[in-house]
Amino acid sequence: MICTSRPLVAIGTAVVAVLALAGCSSNGSSSSSADASSSGSASSSRSAGPTGDITVFAAASLQQTFTELGTRYEAAHPGTTITFSFAGSSDLVTQIQAGAPADVFAAADEANMAKLASTDLASGSPQDFAKNVLEIAVAPGNPKKVTSFDDLAGSDLQVVVCAAPVPCGAATQEVETATGTTLTPVSEEQSVTDVLGKVESGQADAGLVYVTDVQGAAGKVDGVRFPESDEAVNTYPIGVLKESQNPTLAAAFMSYVRSSAGQKVLRAAGFQKP
Repeated sequence: MICTSRPLVAIGTAVVAVLALAGCSSNGSSSSSADASSSGSASSSRSAGPTGDITVFAAASLQQTFTELGTRYEAAHPGTTITFSFAGSSDLVTQIQAGAPADVFAAADEANMAKLASTDLASGSPQDFAKNVLEIAVAPGNPKKVTSFDDLAGSDLQVVVCAAPVPCGAATQEVETATGTTLTPVSEEQSVTDVLGKVESGQADAGLVYVTDVQGAAGKVDGVRFPESDEAVNTYPIGVLKESQNPTLAAAFMSYVRSSAGQKVLRAAGFQKP
């Protein structure tokens, strides 16, 4: 009986050992598969879109909307940083031509974008993303009772406009030509935000800015719309610059601006469809 019992114990022990090994093998395989899946998922998340930094040069009239778009893009794409430089489109062109580092340029008119294309500084074809029209900004309550574009030619008004090379200035000149009205501004500013600032601070009675500027400064100024503004609708193009250090992210942000999400922000700010 002793001889018989020993082999039975040995067999039982062997079976347990085999089952244990099988269990270990099964657990090890399952763990490796899960780890691989988890690793793949994390890798996929990290490579969902381009990362890194870009600098966007954008027209002054885009400051509020592009700042919001940049914040939203960074939140949706961890690992990205978007820095903005806002100024008059003509000034930005001059800076880019002088070698200022930038990845994306968004202009307030097609003429300034064309300047970059003519000097071979743009990469690919710029894309239109918005339109904007002029509006008269006046002090809250419109104390000077401005009701039309012609009123701006009155000698009793302190009027400010954008300088001719700036998109809002070029648009102003187009309206003057179309209406036969000649303005005598007390100053010509280098950006539309400078014009708006003069009206907000009381240094001017009225200024020609964009519809979006008046909307963005609600409570600080009132707006007077005039039908002749349709004679000078500005189209806004955006493009990637040839010297971009991160063209993939630059192109991705450009696409975001033109996406339904980007367009929703622009429409809410008063911009028209391109």
